[in-house]
Amino acid sequence: MTTLNGLGRRQLLLATGCVAAAAALPAWGAGAVLLAPQSLQDELAQALKIGQPLVVMVSLDGCPFCHVARNNYLGPLRQQEGVPVFQIDWRSAAAVRDFDGSAVTHAQLVRAWKIKVAPTVLFFGPGGKEVAERLEGGYIEDFYGAYLTQRLQQARAAIKA
Repeated sequence: MTTLNGLGRRQLLLATGCVAAAAALPAWGAGAVLLAPQSLQDELAQALKIGQPLVVMVSLDGCPFCHVARNNYLGPLRQQEGVPVFQIDWRSAAAVRDFDGSAVTHAQLVRAWKIKVAPTVLFFGPGGKEVAERLEGGYIEDFYGAYLTQRLQQARAAIKA
């Protein structure tokens, strides 16, 4: 027996089940939100006051690896552990104050930091210097959290030294 648009009953049930499953998934934009900093200098000062590095994720709009890093790792790190995590948007012309107080755009920071891959997570300490190895790209999900934890520990040790 043929039903809607020539699909058989079994195909129609399967298609309906797929649509229902997809509807149950979170929307692409849903999940953790990382704010863009107004002033890296001010955010770094606040981070150092609480003994933390300033963590900055360089993100590219539409990047699925950025989405996973933000929603599964960096957003929860900010929300649950209070780690100061911010986001710089690769192509954005939005203004931000750099570590020296000068006005730059997000895109200018990406060029100045020589970012080649999205996402890239940077860890800043005193003077706006990087205090841990960058976490570049999307790793196998099972290992990303371990790499992030290792870099964060390295950054924390560096700012305490």
